[in-house]
Amino acid sequence: LMRTLAEDGYAGVEVRVTPIRTEIIIRATRTREVLGEKGRRIRELTSVVQKRFGFPENSVELFAERVENRAACAMAQCESLRYKLLGGLAVRRACYGVVRFIMENGAKGCEVIISGKLRAQRAKAMKFRDGYLISTGEPKKHYISEAVRHVLMRQGVLGIKVKIMLAHDPEGRMGPKIPLPDNVIIHEPKEDVPVMQPADQGTEGYQEGYGGYQEGQ
Repeated sequence: LMRTLAEDGYAGVEVRVTPIRTEIIIRATRTREVLGEKGRRIRELTSVVQKRFGFPENSVELFAERVENRAACAMAQCESLRYKLLGGLAVRRACYGVVRFIMENGAKGCEVIISGKLRAQRAKAMKFRDGYLISTGEPKKHYISEAVRHVLMRQGVLGIKVKIMLAHDPEGRMGPKIPLPDNVIIHEPKEDVPVMQPADQGTEGYQEGYGGYQEGQ
């Protein structure tokens, strides 16, 4: 699926097994192309999957689901970067374009690493990062979307790695529901009620010359 649907912004699958049949939900940014005209392409894919994995007739079904926010999907961004590079766009420009697109669409942070023969014969790696990105611990499983792709260029193979840190979304649509464990919420200070001062008593002792600084000492 990854190879065939690369151009259509393939972003992973979800397999649901029920006793009667197996449902495979393909997530992609361009669902119309995945379906093909009058659903022809998805029927072809269904028969290919059925033959390849040895499913009985009519026991496997493919569905296409549109990705809500394609900027938050590392797979889709990796593919788009791959096509930019194959189209002959300069590496730096392509990467900065992807990073900016991801950040403008509400991600918390992202990193793009490209390694291989960039311009010269010597292979090197370039990193482009922006924003806040965690790389360890439990929240990494929920917050980081990561994808790796290979680009077959004329001189050799380039490797692309895209990491996106999603922003917290209480509804769980655009990002994970679970808040970051080290997230500190600072509440607004409460309104202070001014304390009424008692009437002046016993302040007569502090007149001129007592306890203060006198001249000439």
